[in-house]
Amino acid sequence: MSLVIFFSVQSIGQSQSTQWESEADTLMSQQQFEKAIDLYSKVIKASSLKAKDDYRPVYKRAFAYYYTGQFDLALKDADIFIPQFSHVAQAHILRALIYGQMGDDKQQLESLERAIQLQGDNLELIKWRGTLQLQQGEYTKAKSDFLKVRNLLDDAELETNLGMVYYSLEKADSAFQCLNNSIELDATYQTAYLYAGSFCLELEQYTKGIQYLDLALLLNPENQSAWFYKGISLIELKRTDEGCRLLTKAFNAGQDDALDYLKEYCYGVYK
Repeated sequence: MSLVIFFSVQSIGQSQSTQWESEADTLMSQQQFEKAIDLYSKVIKASSLKAKDDYRPVYKRAFAYYYTGQFDLALKDADIFIPQFSHVAQAHILRALIYGQMGDDKQQLESLERAIQLQGDNLELIKWRGTLQLQQGEYTKAKSDFLKVRNLLDDAELETNLGMVYYSLEKADSAFQCLNNSIELDATYQTAYLYAGSFCLELEQYTKGIQYLDLALLLNPENQSAWFYKGISLIELKRTDEGCRLLTKAFNAGQDDALDYLKEYCYGVYK
């Protein structure tokens, strides 16, 4: 008799856990992450992680923790799940996202590398890796990844990032070719204009730079970075009054780097 009762209770317990997990999934879809975490925690506690299937809610709870900004707890759950399901690329992607939010670039890249090993044909992952390598100054590696993606995909952001790589490798002509490609692919992508304008400024090609920056300002007349770069370019072209006006707007909008130029070239503003 006691054996019958045991299996009856176990069945009820499994049904309750299934219901909790289903309710938690619904809450996740409604972005009620804290409530979902509570239910996933109940499921995990009830299962004691005795079987591989019991790790499923751990993975889901890791996402819920991630979405609520509880990155330490999200990482803890990811680290519990991954040894059981090391072949699941999405788990490594999640861990890469978590490390990214935690500012650990090294671990982020390592997790991303593992995901790419599992999904080598995923162009978005390769592009992501290239972007990380660009940020870390690994320009040759970033170039390799970006070119690999470029062979199969037209992407304005990719072209801009590749332009940054070429410029960092002191290949300005290739950099501008990429930035112009980016603009052709998406004429509304402001970042390409800003980088082109800033590169022209560094190369002392002020008139050409202003042309790019004016296009950025056509898209967004309140673009503070465009005000800043154009202001400097105007000053270099001896159009000091115009340049000072733009630098003042940029500084008042929060571009603190404009202050040094204002002090040097527009001192009358501070009298």
